[in-house]
Amino acid sequence: MRETELAGRLAAEVARQGGRVYYVGGCVRDRRMGVETKDVDVEVYGIAPARLREILSTLGEVVEKGASFGVLSLSHTNLDVAMPRRESRTGSRHTDFDVSVDPNLSTREASRRRDFTVNAMMMDVLSGEILDHWGGLRDLQAGVLRHVAADTFPEDALRVFRAAQFAARFGFAVAPETLDLCREMDVRALSRERVFEEMSKALLKAEQPSVFFSILEKTNHILEFYPEIAALRGVPQNPQYHPEGDVYRHTMLVLDQAAKLRPRAKEPLFFMLAALCHDLGKANATQVEADGRITSHMHAVTGQPLAQRQMRRLTDNARLIRYVVDMVANHMRPNAMALSHSKKKKTRLLFDASVCPEDLILLAHADAAGTRGQPYDEGLERFLLERLEDWREAAAMPMVTGQDLIDAGLTPGEGFREMIARARELRFAGISRENTLKQVLAEYAQREALAARNGAES
Repeated sequence: MRETELAGRLAAEVARQGGRVYYVGGCVRDRRMGVETKDVDVEVYGIAPARLREILSTLGEVVEKGASFGVLSLSHTNLDVAMPRRESRTGSRHTDFDVSVDPNLSTREASRRRDFTVNAMMMDVLSGEILDHWGGLRDLQAGVLRHVAADTFPEDALRVFRAAQFAARFGFAVAPETLDLCREMDVRALSRERVFEEMSKALLKAEQPSVFFSILEKTNHILEFYPEIAALRGVPQNPQYHPEGDVYRHTMLVLDQAAKLRPRAKEPLFFMLAALCHDLGKANATQVEADGRITSHMHAVTGQPLAQRQMRRLTDNARLIRYVVDMVANHMRPNAMALSHSKKKKTRLLFDASVCPEDLILLAHADAAGTRGQPYDEGLERFLLERLEDWREAAAMPMVTGQDLIDAGLTPGEGFREMIARARELRFAGISRENTLKQVLAEYAQREALAARNGAES
């Protein structure tokens, strides 16, 4: 690994000049866990900042990655080089810190500013010696996330979400005293971008991403950024189909099932967010009927604006939002069609309307598997995958185009899109391209004649 080689060369030159270089943070933790990491962070002790820059310049092009935080890097590498520093909060934002670099700071004092003991371990680059001032090895072996210092930990509210994503990714428990600190922290000033980043790590890397939300629940911090998700708590479901409990519990089970299917998804992060939001509409659509039955008719419709609202709390990514809303709108249809063995025309139209039919099938799989009831019927997915291939073959057929309509004497306008969509529907029903064009033109002529007659009568 190039970063490790560069760190070794840096450490050798720093040692020659009387200093020491240590691996720090996640790369030490991951190495002890046997997890491969691409990002390498080192801290340099006993060397003045200007001299460190000179040494680094002999290894490559120096990049100011965080000058105010004393962080440098080498161009085209994942090696970050920092100097020991003191930090004190100056405001409520994540970046509001007063930082002072001190090359002669002790390793114990420098590591005290870190979040969790498992992230505060250091390893001498040359000797491999581990410095563990805060019991990180013990907590790593026990699978516990514990804060380093009670007075500095609350200074960075993002640590609430870091605790949640680390717990999800590594299967760690959060120490009770750390949970207590998290409950007291105010996270409202955090940027949604930083929260989205921590959530994404859990959604993309955890076997059970539901743990991320479980920690937010335990720390009373699910409402600030996930109110639409929190609203699912206590919403009942028909126990015949959902013996697992309320809609929130079902959603968390679906999320964990989606994590198993994540490697197959075309858009893994988008797919996971669709799983998270798929049943938001039940918060509004659920009713208890006079006979005691629990229903949630039209929840795929009522869920669309809720999904859009939840996503906009986290991101402005228009493509992501469109994907999630589209998945929410269609998530019930694949399994329903598979169970009823719908005709090819119906499944062709479903997949043609979907923003990502491959992921829609996976979402339907996760939804059906996210229950404590019957095990998932693999036949459902086999049927849908067969029909997906049928749709691909049908979609490859020559279709009526806008140019065909122009050649027929029509002027391009708002109605073109509707006519082309109608033409695809007819083609998917097995009608030839020539007859499809004739029928679309005939329907257009009928509409024009009706509009003219209505205009004359008025």
